[in-house]
Amino acid sequence: MPQSIIHPDASILAAATVVGSKEHSGPLGAHFDYYGDDDRFGQNTWEKAESEMQRMAMAAALDKVCLRPNQVDMLFAGDLLNQCVGSSYGLLSYDIPYFGLYGACSTSVEGLLLASAMIGGGHAKVAVAVTSSHNAAAERQFRSPLEYGGQRPPTGQWTVTGAGAFVVASPHELPDRKALAHVTHALPGIVVDLGITDANNMGAAMAPAAVSTLLRYFDQSGTRPEDYDLIVTGDLGWEGSRILCDIMKAERCDISDRHNDCGKMIFSRNTQDTHSGGSGCGCAAVVLGSYLLPMLQRRDLRRILFMATGAMMSPDSVKQGQSIPGVAHLLCLECP
Repeated sequence: MPQSIIHPDASILAAATVVGSKEHSGPLGAHFDYYGDDDRFGQNTWEKAESEMQRMAMAAALDKVCLRPNQVDMLFAGDLLNQCVGSSYGLLSYDIPYFGLYGACSTSVEGLLLASAMIGGGHAKVAVAVTSSHNAAAERQFRSPLEYGGQRPPTGQWTVTGAGAFVVASPHELPDRKALAHVTHALPGIVVDLGITDANNMGAAMAPAAVSTLLRYFDQSGTRPEDYDLIVTGDLGWEGSRILCDIMKAERCDISDRHNDCGKMIFSRNTQDTHSGGSGCGCAAVVLGSYLLPMLQRRDLRRILFMATGAMMSPDSVKQGQSIPGVAHLLCLECP
């Protein structure tokens, strides 16, 4: 297999997060920048609320580093809605070259990876990556509206209502801005399909892709799990995390003593009734932006692998009985 690790010379200068009420009442609630009491954010539809969350996150991230929109060269954004309308409508007021992304729940790292690669290649000086998900909008699109009151199985996950925005730049471009973290390595994921057809078990569908990316990264980088303080996945939840660790152990690459998952971290398993944990584009984005990046900046963590996983399905593919492919993109983040 060809060498595919990217070595971008890029830094994450700022991050901003916006979440819903359930996320704010969870274990990480105090770390988010903004939250909404009713998850509508002043809008009259769930989809418009998601767009507003993206707009808020983008504005807050730029404000943190005193940047104007005309100082941003490229904007990478995506969400779970059909044709990524949450991003295109939410960021419509920004006169910035726009790349719409669909990586499902892997979109946060896909955006950061592409932004870092563009900066490392000299094609941009400053870029922004934005992503989001909304529980009510995602349920209406992929399963059934909340009013239907459908039962979720134990393997089901709760789509996070949240948006995250990240300002990425060359460390030499804005030397007066203190970075949150450096992006030192990046590895694009390969789509993996092991035949999972249960749309209520995203963890099982995505875990094989996470295994593929991790094994490729360790092989190509010459590193081992113990070289990292944490190995964090995006939203495998409790079920997918168990599968990931079991397969990695069978591959003689045990990560269980340093693995965690954003879908496990964002909600309380005992009190919030989210079954297998959190999911959605916003899950990895808000945990990274609010909790993990500040830990890297404070040097509580020195070096982590952050990998967001996505189930590459659509409402039609599920209805037609097709299996659910997964993908996992990876970043190596180091303290500034």
